[in-house]
Amino acid sequence: MDASERGRLLYKLADLIERDRLLLATMEALNGGKLFSSAYLMDVEVGVKALRYCAGWADKIQGRTIPADGNVFTYTRHEPIGVCGQINPWNFPLITLIMKIAPALSCGNTVIVKPAEQTPLTALQVASLIKEVSLLSQNIHKNLSSFSATANCIVDKGLQLSLLLHTVPFQVGKLIKEAAGKSNLKRVTLELGGKSPCIVFADADLDNALEFAHRGVFFHQGQCCVAASRLFVEESIYDEFVKRSVELAKKYVLGNPLTPGVSQGPQIDKEQYDKILDLIESGKKEGAKLECGGGPWGNKGYFIQPTVFSNVTDEMRIAKEEIFGPVQQIMKFKSLDDVIKRANNTHYGLAAGVFTKDLDKAITVSSALQAGAVWVNCYMMISSQCPFGGYKMSGNGREMGEYGLYEYTEVKTVTMKISQKNS
Repeated sequence: MDASERGRLLYKLADLIERDRLLLATMEALNGGKLFSSAYLMDVEVGVKALRYCAGWADKIQGRTIPADGNVFTYTRHEPIGVCGQINPWNFPLITLIMKIAPALSCGNTVIVKPAEQTPLTALQVASLIKEVSLLSQNIHKNLSSFSATANCIVDKGLQLSLLLHTVPFQVGKLIKEAAGKSNLKRVTLELGGKSPCIVFADADLDNALEFAHRGVFFHQGQCCVAASRLFVEESIYDEFVKRSVELAKKYVLGNPLTPGVSQGPQIDKEQYDKILDLIESGKKEGAKLECGGGPWGNKGYFIQPTVFSNVTDEMRIAKEEIFGPVQQIMKFKSLDDVIKRANNTHYGLAAGVFTKDLDKAITVSSALQAGAVWVNCYMMISSQCPFGGYKMSGNGREMGEYGLYEYTEVKTVTMKISQKNS
């Protein structure tokens, strides 16, 4: 297929998703407990923008001519990898589906998609929309929706894949990497979660820092891989920050995510619900101060009270383990060097936040932090144009942006001997 035609079909799919925004947002809310307003205004919108961004790249993925030594003409080609196996997570099923299939198809590949067992509905609906997009259906090969073990579903069923791209817990990611190495050394791109530091200096705009830090950990019930779940606040503003953070947490309205006025829905399932409550209990036992929340809410569903801990220390479980729930832990720091060292003292490295009015400090800290994305005076600002991925145990490779396209092509160097050297 001509590259421009691939782009045209991806634009058409974006139009159909935009047309069915109401249905897809409702599915996200029903399927995963996501607030309808967030699904409608953010998830679908981000998905549409990602498709259009990748559609625009389809006929602009170009090689280079290289002035190699000798009487030769040398150029590079960016060729499709082939069949791409993609495993999607349950927390942002629509966004992550599109962030994976859009660049793959833009580069001319075929994809095999496995939605999360907990949240398959929007992936299946997008598959039905693809049938409306004429020939694009030929490039979507298969949709796997099963309860097979995650790694086995894509890696070990005899599928001749060239690329594996997954958004999964890091324990699963290690298994996938191992399985891929045993098969045929498939290229593997992994996004494996995080325990992201968010650093608030005393000279920051306090209102702005409070709002972003709060949203960074409580958005979507805390079920975000980039959650600002290690909040470091400078000593001189610590007490005020804790007080106002508790006030924000107490304003949440829990309930049916399809109901107007509700600001927090349920956790995804009982397994996640139990894990969060266990970590909350560990925080209490290990000496953190429970400022608010700290337990279940209501007698139906997997609702957890918005929870804030203060006086958290680095060795506590809630400061080290990815909670994936509505739990904010606030830690105190005294110096710049100290907070950088503590922020980097984790095997994760997905994201980080820095709040300060001092430009020199912002550049110094953002350069020192070991994270794939650093937000300064904001948090969780993700867009289709920007690469996304992690350092260390948060994964390898990047999604979206021009860098994300590189994951889906092989670079071939072609060198031709010519009879006469040109000046």
